[in-house]
Amino acid sequence: MTYTHHHNESNLKLAFFLNFGFAVAEIIGGYLTNSIAIMSDALHDLGDSTTLAISWWLEKLSEKGGNEKYSYGYKRFSLLSALVGTFILIGGSIIVIMEAIRRIQNPQPTNARGMLVFAIFGIAINGFAAYRAGRGKNMNSRMIYWHLLEDAMGWAAILVVSLVLLVKEIYILDPILSLLVSGFVLFNVAKNMKKTINLFLQAVPESIRMPEIKAELLKMKKVKDLHHTHIWSLDGEHHVLTTHIVLSMDSKKEDIRRIKDRIRKLAELYDLAHTTVEFEYLDDDCSMSSNHKE
Repeated sequence: MTYTHHHNESNLKLAFFLNFGFAVAEIIGGYLTNSIAIMSDALHDLGDSTTLAISWWLEKLSEKGGNEKYSYGYKRFSLLSALVGTFILIGGSIIVIMEAIRRIQNPQPTNARGMLVFAIFGIAINGFAAYRAGRGKNMNSRMIYWHLLEDAMGWAAILVVSLVLLVKEIYILDPILSLLVSGFVLFNVAKNMKKTINLFLQAVPESIRMPEIKAELLKMKKVKDLHHTHIWSLDGEHHVLTTHIVLSMDSKKEDIRRIKDRIRKLAELYDLAHTTVEFEYLDDDCSMSSNHKE
């Protein structure tokens, strides 16, 4: 778990320095080439750099263990970062789309050779950063992946446009491709935002099948029933299971130890970082309140 977290944090750190450094170069390049695609990408990259800085800080914070205030630790700060970054990305994409529409209505000449040079570097830098971020497993890493993939795709579009402009001056292609790339990324970011919000609302993670886990628990010897079974996720990667297991009346200490071992193996299989299990017998009343129901 620690290695995975460190891997996520190091990827965000690398992505931040690559993104910020290249954004500064883009501002200069966009001005010199008069390319709306490069200038809009430069502004977008500055926004991305802010998002990456926030994500890096929150991902580092999420490494802290539990305390009296956050008993499960700070892992949900990583999920918070994913949500904040998603809104920033959506806002940046909308700005790019609006500017692209304006340029479609009034196309302007651009420096094709300068665009070509920046496109090659842009694809290499953002593509590598997206590859590293894509290796992360939590929602924060996935959000950052879409940030960087959008940039890489944007530079691929700029590369195509610059090659065409070297042959024929069709300047409207510059904003059209920017519009298409931003639209594609917005669609995927919206899907990612839905998953993040669901996790915030403590929905069962998509990778978990609640009926399967219940069936596995009920297969165990001496287990007669179960209730109050809940599964939610801390950050899209580390999940939590709580349940009440009803044992047959003749269950002994050895039976409970065996069931615990089985549950521990089940937790490893389903990436359950935290499991809380209460054992009770068939004639027990486990209710803490008269109006509490599953």
